[in-house]
Amino acid sequence: MCTAATYKTKDFYFGRTLDYEFSYGDEVTITPRNYNFKFRHTDKVQQKYAIMGMAHVVNDYPLYYDGINEKGLGMAGLNFVGNAAYMDVESADNDTDKVCQFEFIPWILGQCESVDEAKKMLNRISLVNTPYSEQLPVAQLHWIIADKTKSITVESMADGLHVYDNPVGVLTNNPPFPQQMFQLNNYINLSPKQPENTFAKDLNLKIYSRGMGALGLPGDLSSASRFARVAFAKINSKSGGGEEESVSQFFHILNSVDQQRGCCEVDEGKYEITLYTSCCNATKGIYYYTTYDNHQITAVDMHREDLEGTMLTRYPLITGEHINWQNH
Repeated sequence: MCTAATYKTKDFYFGRTLDYEFSYGDEVTITPRNYNFKFRHTDKVQQKYAIMGMAHVVNDYPLYYDGINEKGLGMAGLNFVGNAAYMDVESADNDTDKVCQFEFIPWILGQCESVDEAKKMLNRISLVNTPYSEQLPVAQLHWIIADKTKSITVESMADGLHVYDNPVGVLTNNPPFPQQMFQLNNYINLSPKQPENTFAKDLNLKIYSRGMGALGLPGDLSSASRFARVAFAKINSKSGGGEEESVSQFFHILNSVDQQRGCCEVDEGKYEITLYTSCCNATKGIYYYTTYDNHQITAVDMHREDLEGTMLTRYPLITGEHINWQNH
């Protein structure tokens, strides 16, 4: 299970949690403009923009989970098991660009400057079910694509490719995005303010705790509940425009759906946890992250690298806890 969100103060921020029971060996990976992306079913790609994000690198090929490009466009893939469906290569329209699921993030981020450009590209794309390898089968995902002005959700299902405007700038997993949005109607009465007694004016009902305006906000770990919780936290969040306070606030928003080891058992003795949480300043090209065992924020600035190069730049995650002793 995963959660992605957008946030806007002075700059535009984009990030996600990745929740799973094990890691593939994730690395913050920078793909420069002149890296030779070899797409399986087309050679029509003109890579324009450098990309930075979290990836599992196999044979010098970055399999991106999420990322931003140098123009401030962000994209993340989240599990959509049971609903995601991709076309067979043979049945895809030859007038479309046939893009594998694992190529989708670099395809968009390498060529598009904005959500509007991505929408135009999506009109001529067929997402196909070619796996990266026998060891890495096709992942069932849907995606959020966002810039500083808007967000969209992309879902490839049995009945075709669906592109939805995403006014909350949040995405989790199942159910499909229209149902996620509809279920927010269940929480129409929630507020960051203290509630009034509308239950019965003749009853002397008391406000006995702070925060009762959000009474009913779901606290479980299901994707539908996480969608509602992060949407509420993000929309009502207040932050100044400075970098440190914006980054801190973004992590606080996503920490509202942090998964603790032991609370979500997926198999005997196996537990889903929040492997990492990311916050990208998409305006400045900085990737911040924390990991399950390291709460200290680590940062990578793409503009300190050679973006005209041809080779990947990779930073393995810092996973050990870093504690600042004040009396040592």
